[in-house]
Amino acid sequence: MMMFYWISLLIISFAFAGLLYRLIKGPTVADRVVALDALGVALVSIVALLSLIIGTEFFLEIILLLSILSFIGTTAFAKFIERGVIFDRNNNR
Repeated sequence: MMMFYWISLLIISFAFAGLLYRLIKGPTVADRVVALDALGVALVSIVALLSLIIGTEFFLEIILLLSILSFIGTTAFAKFIERGVIFDRNNNR
């Protein structure tokens, strides 16, 4: 079973490298946002696999924090693509 964890970690690490390349060289901004979201999922997966390999529950809080930050980052980028600003200071709506 431990060998399965190591193989999974290796595959997700290669996917992480490919997503990092897509984040830097993406042809459009939308591709970069999707790559950023997928990077968050891959990072959570890597930390979860490391937690299983090491056999500790300490990393569960880190997984939760990474998930929240990934969601906030994706939401901020999506709002930036839609409106061009993240924080709208105009209250005349």
